[in-house]
Amino acid sequence: MDIKITQASSDDVPALNTLVNSAYRGEASKKGWTSEADLLDGTRVDENILRDLIFKTDTTILKYEQGGNLVGCVELRKEGRKLYLGMLSVKPDMQANGVGKKILEASELFARSQQCSSICMMVISVRQSLIDWYIRKGYQLTGKRKPFIVPDSRWGIPRQELEFVVLEKKLIKM
Repeated sequence: MDIKITQASSDDVPALNTLVNSAYRGEASKKGWTSEADLLDGTRVDENILRDLIFKTDTTILKYEQGGNLVGCVELRKEGRKLYLGMLSVKPDMQANGVGKKILEASELFARSQQCSSICMMVISVRQSLIDWYIRKGYQLTGKRKPFIVPDSRWGIPRQELEFVVLEKKLIKM
């Protein structure tokens, strides 16, 4: 099957919006194992947020297409010598098929191309199965925690008090 991982453009915003929200929130997300639907109501992003991210000079969204269909994406933001990884999304019915792993691998290649020495991310602390998955992929808990602050309801509405844990993966020079 034809697989492509490329940089997203503003033309991809509607499809990215559908993908990200289906992976994180609502009933559709419960078909996969990465759903936050029991933790947060509302959406994960909207088209305006995605468009803003695409036009930021320090941010890249990679999209994963299989057979011409968008099945995954990730937000990558350069922060000095670190690359922040966020919004890793895989279509719920495609989860547990290696798509997320391929996106992580592409993210590491991108980080190296940007001369980054590590990749960091934040995961909601109660999402232990997701934290464990990242640990199996070489990420480590840093011991840092950050409050889960939602700037406005476009990012979701927490059903309980939440916080993030910070994970980081040091990249080996190649």
